[in-house]
Amino acid sequence: MNQEELEKIKQKALEEHIPIIMDDTLAIMEKYLIKMKPERMLEIGTAVGYSAMCFTNFLCENGKIDTIEREEERVKEARENIKKVGVENRINIYEGDAVEILPTLNEKYDAVFIDAAKGKYPFFLKEALRLIAPNGIIFADNILYKGYVLSDYNKHKQRTAVRNLREYIKEVSESPYLETEILEVGDGLAVSRVK
Repeated sequence: MNQEELEKIKQKALEEHIPIIMDDTLAIMEKYLIKMKPERMLEIGTAVGYSAMCFTNFLCENGKIDTIEREEERVKEARENIKKVGVENRINIYEGDAVEILPTLNEKYDAVFIDAAKGKYPFFLKEALRLIAPNGIIFADNILYKGYVLSDYNKHKQRTAVRNLREYIKEVSESPYLETEILEVGDGLAVSRVK
């Protein structure tokens, strides 16, 4: 993997305010993924491909990542970035809306990373639970959403996102199949292990 290219891609994304995984969030995920050495990983929300490229470091030898992105421009940029870094044989991008693509997938994934439309997290969770392998882990980024989720935030603009993130937390916390921790790193990370 071309680490130098990866660093350039990260800097460009930060300069252009493209949301990419935060370093502290990645560091936490790394701890789980290094132990696990996933063979298959699913990412919902590719953006410019930065997190998927980082995750390839933690896959087992022939491990692969499927990632979903609906914005055409981002898909194009992600494909170019993945090639520059030299991991195109390990990452497969599905272009389109995750709400339509997820129900068509039938793989079993060792790890799922949710980092897309906040308002759709409960739907993504339902699909992740269907696709997760035994002993798998589901990660959900930005789960505390600028602190709004745990406050009494009720402004109209973000209300749906906040409500759905709260619903996600409730579901993963109360599920008899999952053991969940909500970590206050980055913008909040939910780590749900399949029991």
